[in-house]
Amino acid sequence: MDLLKTLVDKGLRRELPTREEALAVLATSDDDVLDVVAAAGKVRRHWFGRRVKLNYLVNLKSGLCPEDCSYCSQRLGSKAGILKYTWLKPDEASDAAAAGLAGGAKRVCLVASGRGPTDRDVERVSETIKTIKEQNEHVEVCACLGLLSDGQAERLREAGADAYNHNLNTSESTYGDITTTHTYADRVDTVNKAHAAGLSACSGLIAGMGESDEDLVDVVFSLRELDPDSVPVNFLIPFEGTPLAKEWNLTPQRCLRILAMVRFVCPDAEVRIAGGREVHLRTMQPLALHLANSIFLGDYLTSEGQAGKADLEMVADAGFEVEGAGEVTLPEHRVRAAGGRGSVCGTHEGCGSHEGCGAHEGAQVCGTADTCGTSAAQAAPAASPAQEARTDLVAVRRRGAGTDLAPNA
Repeated sequence: MDLLKTLVDKGLRRELPTREEALAVLATSDDDVLDVVAAAGKVRRHWFGRRVKLNYLVNLKSGLCPEDCSYCSQRLGSKAGILKYTWLKPDEASDAAAAGLAGGAKRVCLVASGRGPTDRDVERVSETIKTIKEQNEHVEVCACLGLLSDGQAERLREAGADAYNHNLNTSESTYGDITTTHTYADRVDTVNKAHAAGLSACSGLIAGMGESDEDLVDVVFSLRELDPDSVPVNFLIPFEGTPLAKEWNLTPQRCLRILAMVRFVCPDAEVRIAGGREVHLRTMQPLALHLANSIFLGDYLTSEGQAGKADLEMVADAGFEVEGAGEVTLPEHRVRAAGGRGSVCGTHEGCGSHEGCGAHEGAQVCGTADTCGTSAAQAAPAASPAQEARTDLVAVRRRGAGTDLAPNA
């Protein structure tokens, strides 16, 4: 297929595809999905070999968010039966992080629900970061706390944070259909604040909210322009009790096409499969490793993920290897471009991460909420009979952070 050959050649040169080419990837048929995976896999292996970076989420403060993001189980008015608790103490957060690190994770993502941190919250998280780093010498720490005010990114950086996550989630043109309590521009501003402070920027999207192919391409092209080191791709987890609970628009094949498109547009960025991979990729998860070079280990913010042991077995069985703590995640040219900032993915100086407050809960991703009724969702294609809602795969997290039970890592 000439399209795929062109996209591989561009990916190896870090050349931006055209919008038409990106849309064409999403429009390929299920019959061609293995060809698409094979092509994007060449780009992934060129920049990242067969390494898979493992990340681990710690939900520092769960639920009771004042934002109205439609996709999020922690949103204002959510009736989802998730865990709700206030800030973990630094030692509690460090203990939770240690479980993920013992399972092979090299990055810990610290997430807290809410619109954005107060200065007291930044101080609290700074203490948590210092505690984790004192107890785990080489760990990368990414914070995900929502919208940042002036000076807060710099304070997190001084405390030892390597990265900051804040997702764009969807296209600018449809953002107002998903969230009304903050704007798309607010999100862009926070990503830019992280960049300016010398943090590795992490920003991604949520697929499956009823968006069009054009919306997906728009948000990924916007991410390419922002140039984050890490791009988490979340697949909507339709929690009962949220406005998007009935949005079951994804198939495993469509998820693979979305990941391939992201890889072609962001060839040398750390592409992370975040929330919802177990729900929507299901038995096709190993194929997705040929597209993404990063995943979350174990559970997510408010939902259960695949068992950490199963994640490790999947990586090994698919012929990949877990990236070690001493390995640099990003290609050399990105490390050089960082200009020595402590935000170089995979170095002990820093790296990009998942999503946080104000992002999706399965995520990928560090997460939060967005609004209700969505015109985009109204235009979404109905699930085919073969892809009926798999509500049995959506399980609320009942262990780990905020509980007395051992985490899944």
